[in-house]
Amino acid sequence: MRQAVVGIMAHVDAGKTTLAEALLYHAGAIRVRGRVDHGDSHLDTDAMERARGITIFSSQAVLDWDDVHFMLLDAPGHVDFSAEAERTLQVLDYAVLLVSANDGVTGHTKTLWRLLERYGVPTVLFVNKMDLAHVGRTELLAELGERLSDGCIDFGNPSSDELHEAAAATDETALDEYLEQGCVSQETLVRLVAERHVFPVFCGSALRDEGIVEFLDGLSALVAERTWPAAFAARVYKVTHDRGERVTWLKVTGGSLHARDLLQGSDHAGPWADKVNQVRVYQGARFEVVSEARAGQVCAVTGLSHVRPGDVLGVEKPTQQPVLAPVLTYRVEPGNLDVHTVYQVLRQLCDEDPMLGVTWDTDLEEIHVQLMGAVQLEVLRDRLAERLGAAVSFGVGSILYKESITAAVMGYGHFEPLRHYAEAHFRLEPLPSGTGVVYGTVCSTDDLDLNWQRLALGCAMERNHRGVLAGYPLTDVRITLVSGKAHLKHTEGGDFRQAAWRAIRQGLMTAREQGAAVLLEPWYCFSLEVPADKVGRALADLQRMDARFGAPQMRQAEAVLEGEVAASEVGDYALDVAAYTGGNGSFTCELLGYEPCHDAERVISEVAYEPEADLPHTPDSVFCSHGAGYTVKWYEAVSHMHVTDDPARERPWRAVP
Repeated sequence: MRQAVVGIMAHVDAGKTTLAEALLYHAGAIRVRGRVDHGDSHLDTDAMERARGITIFSSQAVLDWDDVHFMLLDAPGHVDFSAEAERTLQVLDYAVLLVSANDGVTGHTKTLWRLLERYGVPTVLFVNKMDLAHVGRTELLAELGERLSDGCIDFGNPSSDELHEAAAATDETALDEYLEQGCVSQETLVRLVAERHVFPVFCGSALRDEGIVEFLDGLSALVAERTWPAAFAARVYKVTHDRGERVTWLKVTGGSLHARDLLQGSDHAGPWADKVNQVRVYQGARFEVVSEARAGQVCAVTGLSHVRPGDVLGVEKPTQQPVLAPVLTYRVEPGNLDVHTVYQVLRQLCDEDPMLGVTWDTDLEEIHVQLMGAVQLEVLRDRLAERLGAAVSFGVGSILYKESITAAVMGYGHFEPLRHYAEAHFRLEPLPSGTGVVYGTVCSTDDLDLNWQRLALGCAMERNHRGVLAGYPLTDVRITLVSGKAHLKHTEGGDFRQAAWRAIRQGLMTAREQGAAVLLEPWYCFSLEVPADKVGRALADLQRMDARFGAPQMRQAEAVLEGEVAASEVGDYALDVAAYTGGNGSFTCELLGYEPCHDAERVISEVAYEPEADLPHTPDSVFCSHGAGYTVKWYEAVSHMHVTDDPARERPWRAVP
């Protein structure tokens, strides 16, 4: 039997969960269809999901149709939970992109399309709510072709000449076949879909049960046979906790996985080994314990304590870094609760969702969280109240700025109070946007033993380094250990912590002095839809926000403006649009990435950050003379260093050893 992991992706309120219920019902996997508005849907199993009527966490179900075994993943549709949806993409064989006939292609639809393209996931489209559509099938297909891809082809009649002609036009080999035979074979259609040349479009209404059987027939006919490697491999896409037990969700991409298997890996703390206790196959909230999960299947396992979403096991290759990231930061106000207890629970939630940023400010003894938006904040508040038994409040949200560098610099750190000794030299280099902070070494073991190198890099990785312009987190930098020195008698582990931290900070101060430090801010790509008579107001607003946008696109009585805008300029503009259009307009946006701040001088001036006054993050070094330690300012430290860097002694760059 053929098998496929299929994810349903959509913007919020497109009817994604309703479609999943209809598919499961017709395949005989469930006896009664649930309703989102009734709070009894099969896949929205969490109490918060049922209360809010939205999907927050990806869910799994299985169904069989014809000769295909489908493993269905229902991913979140709300923009605040896009990161969960992105992680789900990495384990899909096929995606069903749901489009509401009333809304057409929204900004979030285009973001999902770009992510599907980035991860190379074959995609089938289902246009839902055709019973409520204000435009016809022909107009909707034209919009899909214009805004998504020319490969979006109507598969409502699989044997039609128009379908075969349109499919043949997407590929030279298929065109030759069409010219010779007057049609393209089913095998060719399967190949064109798998290679993302063709994106079949089906239409119907999930709520009214229209077009569902035809969609299942069409989807099962397009699933390709696939072979998998014999060696064990797996990809982790989710971590949850069930009654205190840690559950790891993964897709087996090679070999097979059995209960009691010993899995091994490594992280920044070193090698680890965990034994699988149970292998589970979930059907909504229920699960079945199985003895084996074979390649190509998704499952959940217990017993793994080290892996996180995005990790790979066995011979599986590492994944691409996520595109989506939080852009807002909030201060946690624990009230009467113990702040350390709150922090531990937040760390557990961060373990489940890596896109939830949690930081502890040791200077102020405060917790800060980084989130995607207000809805995610509300969900986080509910989850904390559920686990702590009391409410936790949050301060006013603010934009999460970041800092980076635009040119390579060297950083030098020395720590030598009496009876202590460590010196570390790091090279800091800019990386492409979205890369984060990467650590490695080119240091020769003739200069510094491997154990000291590991210690220096491990200590460097412990800290979320602050930039020196406004004290925001550092990103998109490669930090490389170049050289260093230890003392046979006096060096202790903490010495390299101090030397490494001071060296990185000294390098950032050098970058600032050379004009190579840069403040970054999040930018959104947006879609603004307004009635035609409100275009003037919309254009004026976008110009005021310093947005980048193209000419308005007219669709009947509506105008659509698309472009990019700094997140700091958006605020509550979606509410303003609803107000000045009488509820007939909409403003949607998605994270595009981090770019240089458009008003950096204002932000830096308002923050008024003094990097040298931030003593826990000092760039200065400590040397010893006549039995006493003394401080050397960062701009004088280079001439005092005990090691002279010799590029000829550098080895090829390698990741943290």
